[in-house]
Amino acid sequence: QVQLVESGGGLVQPGGSLRLSCAASRSTFSTYALGWFRQAPGKEREFVATIRWRTNSTYYADSVKGRFTISRDNAKNTVYLQMNSLKPEDTAVYYCAATWKSGWPPRVRLDYDYWGQGTQVTVSS
Repeated sequence: QVQLVESGGGLVQPGGSLRLSCAASRSTFSTYALGWFRQAPGKEREFVATIRWRTNSTYYADSVKGRFTISRDNAKNTVYLQMNSLKPEDTAVYYCAATWKSGWPPRVRLDYDYWGQGTQVTVSS
């Protein structure tokens, strides 16, 4: 069992930046990948980005490519999502998730085993 705790959400103006963090409760060394999803009101939860823990390979949704960057800190068992050039359509609850299942890239909900509680990101002037 592993617990994932997100932080860093908030209110930001269009064009601004935020960095989300996701801390794992135990070593994620054996984790295959960690990812970020988001869910806007009335919409399905959608894939944002994922990082393969051992190789540092990354994969992004087209909607965030070039604006968002996923990274990880092994020593802190933490994964980050740096979000730049934010748009109102990026407004959503952002969720961190972890998977031990192989298969690259993991980009649907069923690919992941554990989820955090989510952190709200609101992009508005």
